[in-house]
Parts: sequence; C-alpha cells; structure tokens
Amino acid sequence: MRRNAKIDMTRGPMLPAIVRFALPILLGTLLQMLYHTADTLVIGNFCGSASLAALGTSGQPVEILINVFMGLGAGASILVAQYMGSGEKDKLRSVASTAVSFLYLCAIPMTAVGWFVGPVILRGMNVPADTFALASSYMRITFLGTLFNLGYNLNAGVLRGMGDSQSSLWFLVLSCSVNIVLDVLFVAGFHMDVAGAALATIIAQAVSWIVSILYIRRRYPEVCFPFLPRSVDGGMMKELTRLGVPLGINNSFYSVGHLLMQSLINLQGAAFIAGCSVASKMNSFSNLTTGALSTATATFAGQNYGARSWQRLKKAARIPFCSALISLISGVVLVSFAQPLAAMFSDDPQVIFYAVRYMRVVMPMCWAYALFNAIISLANAIGEIRYPTIVNILMLWVVRIPVAHLIARVVDGTWVMAAVSISFVFGMVCMLFFFRSHRWREVRNLAKAA
Repeated sequence: MRRNAKIDMTRGPMLPAIVRFALPILLGTLLQMLYHTADTLVIGNFCGSASLAALGTSGQPVEILINVFMGLGAGASILVAQYMGSGEKDKLRSVASTAVSFLYLCAIPMTAVGWFVGPVILRGMNVPADTFALASSYMRITFLGTLFNLGYNLNAGVLRGMGDSQSSLWFLVLSCSVNIVLDVLFVAGFHMDVAGAALATIIAQAVSWIVSILYIRRRYPEVCFPFLPRSVDGGMMKELTRLGVPLGINNSFYSVGHLLMQSLINLQGAAFIAGCSVASKMNSFSNLTTGALSTATATFAGQNYGARSWQRLKKAARIPFCSALISLISGVVLVSFAQPLAAMFSDDPQVIFYAVRYMRVVMPMCWAYALFNAIISLANAIGEIRYPTIVNILMLWVVRIPVAHLIARVVDGTWVMAAVSISFVFGMVCMLFFFRSHRWREVRNLAKAA
C-alpha cells in the first residue's frame, strides 16, 4: 500500500481518475460478495435448506438496526472529501476524532439492543419454525461484531473521502481470506452450522477494523486518527449528524422495506426463502460496478465541490449513465447463465427453480437501480440529502411494498420480486428530475460563469 494510493480528483482528466479510484472499490465489492457468498456456499453444501433460509432471512434485522448508524461512515466520507478539496487539514482531524467518538457511542448500545430485540423482529417476520432458532443464533452472534462492522465501514469511508480506495481493497482481501478459512473450519470442520458462519464473519470484521486503524495512523499521521474515543467537536458533530443521520435513516427505511419484503417471502416456505437468498447473491454480481461507480461519483463530486471546481463537478453527471450501461450488460450476461449458477448453491430442484425465477425478473432492470443510486451519490456529495431521502421513501413505501402485497394477493406470492424491478424504474425516473432541480441548475450556472 503506497502513499500515492491517494487520488486528487480536483486535477487532471476525469476518466483516468474515476477508473483508478473505482477499480479497487469494484474489486473490493467483488471480495465482499465472495465474503458473503462463502457463507452461502458452505452452509448450502454442508448444512441444508433450513440453514440456508436462516442465513437469508436473518440479515434483514441486522441491516435495519445497524444501517441507522451506517450513515456515519457515509457522512464522514462526504466531509473528508470536501475538506480534502478545500485543503482544511484541521477540519480533517476534527472529523476523525468526532466520528470515532460517535462510533463507540452508537456501537456499544446497538450490540445489546440487537441481542435482545433481534429475535422479536424475527417473530414478526413470519420466519418458519424450522428456521427460527438457526436465524436467531446467526443474528445474535453477528450483533456481537457491531463495533467491528461499523468501525471498518467508518474507516473505509474516511479513506475513500481522501481519495484512497486502494487500501480498503487490501483490508478486504485480508478479511475475506480470514472469513473463508474460518467458514470452512467452523461449519465444515466443527459442524457449528450458521453459528460458525456468524463467528467467522465477526472475527474477520475485527481483523479488518484493527488493521485499517493501524494503517490510517501510520500512512496519514496528519489525520491523527484515534483508536479510542477522544475529543468531540460540537460543530463537527452537528455537520456529521446533518449528513449522516438522514443517510442512516434513508438506509434504515430501505432495510425496513427489505424486511417487509422478506416477510412476504417467508410466507412462501423454506424452499422459496432459500431460492431468493441464492438469487440475491447473484443479483449482487449484476450490480458489481454500481457501488464502485456510485462511490467514485460521491468522492469526485465531494472533492470538486470543496475545491469549488464547478466545471469538473458538472462533469460528474456523466458517471451515472456509464454505471447504468455496465449494469445492463452484466445483468443480461448473468441471466443467460441463471440455471447453472443457481445449481452451484443447492441441489434442491425447488430452490434452483425459484432462484432462477428471481434472477430473470429482477436482473434485467438492475441498470435502472445503478442509474438511480449514482445520481443519489452525486446529490448527497453536494449536500442535497432531502430529495433523495424522499424518493427512497416513496420508492419503498408507495411503490415496492404495496405492489408486492398486490402481487401476492392477486397473482402469486412467488412473483413478489417483480415489485423490486418496478420500484427500480420508479426511483430512477424520480432521480432524473434532480438534474432539473434548483441545486443542480446552480451548479450549471457556476460552471458556465467559471
């Protein structure tokens, strides 16, 4: 990991900077998918459909409770990018100190809340009796690693805001390697079932968190990144919460929507749950570039917004459309191989059938999600939080969930995934209107005057 891993996006050609920044994130996203797919492969091949279903259904409550605070990392990343662009190093140090203190303030209570409240949420999700105990075990152990999970994501956000996307890739390589080795050891070797997969995950997250702290302290001493809670700057805390809390609530609303969708899925039985779990892993591959290009959009826009480089900021509007095109191509390719891909995870014909159905319904429309997500990242990077939050709420609560219930009631519950594709298109259309907003019009006018 070299010092030149940090990329200054306020100078030079845009495309090389975006590619250099996005490529490590893309590889990191792939590793994260392998990280989670390893659990699915090992559980699917060494345990059974009930364990596979438990793995798929227990992730939603974890997302809801943790994603409230995941906005912290996103908010820190936006502020770091803006202060990097403006060259305000004292504010970089203040962001780091305040964010780490806020991390501990959030993570420790969340561990206790997740342990006790998680099973209650599972009961409300209509989790089948043969899956409940396994799902509860996986979820409770996963919550023990809340500090490691949130801490690593905060550190990765700080590094990305500074323009360093390469370092996080190496931390993920380490984490993924530890997770895969421990998955095989705990599940296949010690026969610990989903509890072994959960334990492997939190150990791997702890390794990544500790190593990333040591790296930031050594490579970027000017940030003065603390290991433990330190001083809190009231003004910076206000900025972090102004950006991070809406983003966290936005993520949480999204997760609640997933949970309600999961409760509909759970009503269809263990085979359908397992099939959807398998398909969601494949769907992640279809969206492989989406996260990388969305993060690149946010960092590019944030740094240039901080530097007041309006002409370069205006160019960021091109990135979402590139992301959509790439997602469309990858989705079509993966759908073409849906059957053999699903068969890698299970030999149950019903599980494979439902996994293939899910992939064929959702993947062809993932390009709309890629466009939607990158435009949201652009808007967030320049401080526009409200409109994307409203669109996300409408997409979930006015479109996806009501349409899913309508499909389950009128057509067939095993087609509820169609609501996901419909909501992607709705969200994309709404976010395209951002380019006609007052905020973006102001950027265009400043670029014209520059």
